[in-house]
Amino acid sequence: MQVTYQPKPSAAAVIAVLVPEGGKLGARALALDAQLDGAIARAVTAPAFKAKREQIIELIAPAKDGPRRVLIAGAGAPKELNARNTRSLGGAVAAHLMAAHEPELELLVDTPKGAPLGEGEFAANLAMGLRLRNYRFGKYQTKAKPDKPKLLAAATLVTARTAEAKRLDERLAAVADGVHFARDLVNEPPNALYPEEFGARMKALAKLGVKVEVLDVAAMKKLGMGAILAVGGGSVRPPRLLVLHYNGAKKKGDGPIAFVGKGVCFDAGGLCLKKPSGMMTMKGDMAGGAAVVGAIHALAARKAKVDAVGVVGLVENLPSGSAYKPGDIVTTMSGRTIEVFDTDAEGRMVLVDALYYTATRFKPRCIVDLATLTYAVMAAVGGAYSGIFSNDDKLNKQLTAAGEATGERLWRLPIDGYYDANLESGIADFRHHSPDDESADAAHAAALLKNFVEDRPWAHLDIANKEFTGKDRPLVPTGATGYAVALLEEFAAGLEG
Repeated sequence: MQVTYQPKPSAAAVIAVLVPEGGKLGARALALDAQLDGAIARAVTAPAFKAKREQIIELIAPAKDGPRRVLIAGAGAPKELNARNTRSLGGAVAAHLMAAHEPELELLVDTPKGAPLGEGEFAANLAMGLRLRNYRFGKYQTKAKPDKPKLLAAATLVTARTAEAKRLDERLAAVADGVHFARDLVNEPPNALYPEEFGARMKALAKLGVKVEVLDVAAMKKLGMGAILAVGGGSVRPPRLLVLHYNGAKKKGDGPIAFVGKGVCFDAGGLCLKKPSGMMTMKGDMAGGAAVVGAIHALAARKAKVDAVGVVGLVENLPSGSAYKPGDIVTTMSGRTIEVFDTDAEGRMVLVDALYYTATRFKPRCIVDLATLTYAVMAAVGGAYSGIFSNDDKLNKQLTAAGEATGERLWRLPIDGYYDANLESGIADFRHHSPDDESADAAHAAALLKNFVEDRPWAHLDIANKEFTGKDRPLVPTGATGYAVALLEEFAAGLEG
């Protein structure tokens, strides 16, 4: 979608205006209302219209010589129009017009009095919402369905602060592209996206100046990555380790930010086979890896002044005669050993090698790993949050603040010696998980992972159940969400210099 900013309205066919709670029209809406003989002012007095955020009514052909469609979008309480809620407002406008098959939009930006954002920032975040919602994955549909929403082709935002809006828009447009890139990966079917193919698709990042490495089985064997190789051993499609380098910092010396992702392209559970119903979303078990890739994409596209590396362990966890087994003892890259209990707890196995590799090769200033890891975190925090575990209070605060800013919220969960004690094995260095795998499995997984970060500042984000949405939402249609791309970019933005 092409987005432009201009200071004055034009004779657009489709126009949207914003109305805060109370129904008071802004200057641009008032000017349009005068052209329409008061049609907007009359419409907002409708009993059911309370101007709640994302509530929309519309006027069809309200005047003979005016626009053929006018959207009146409730903006809600002005004080609540932070960046996150402003994006949702823009997304709601986009969804309405996509359903109506409208190709273009002119949005009159009246910033409600009392809103925390300046007009330029307000406009750019509205555009961000339009972009995020303006997405669909129809790659495998051979015949267009007339009842399906259609993408917007162009949006013009009318604001006096065009220069300010354009500056922020350069960054936010790159973030939206990164989110869409991640969504595309997660939405792909597992027969089309597997470890080798995932790596091949990183050509898109190479074009942005990102250095791309893909380690094959021979390279991983040489490094001793027994955990990743064990998980991937059951598939005819061999595992890979993806390594992305983005170098944008002007000053060197602090080490890069490191993002590490779980990239299980399909998880059948291995020999501890899942039920068929539990497999239907398992193409998305690489959503942590997709978030890492999407974030690096965003940073490179906007030429962020930061150094960042992304490492993704790519595997398929399938049953076969060569699959790893309950009772196996696996030697990790660190040389430490893990006693396997449940082959369906494969994500932590992939991450221990990826984390150790990242810590020892790059010596990063901090490590953030992301994984659709445990059902336990879903039970603990539901849909409102993802779980965050961290060995560093400052890092935890930075990531939590980034989550609040983007709407991808995090809730800190405990790291404690209690969980360490439950991972003691009688015949290896660690148990795969606790004796009672139904008890605090998310915390026990984090307890295992922290042993492989070499005491670097580290945070583990368990993003289970955030990879897909089962219904349309203001910023994402049904399907893959691209979750945590915006969060990671916001976090990295705070470390630029």
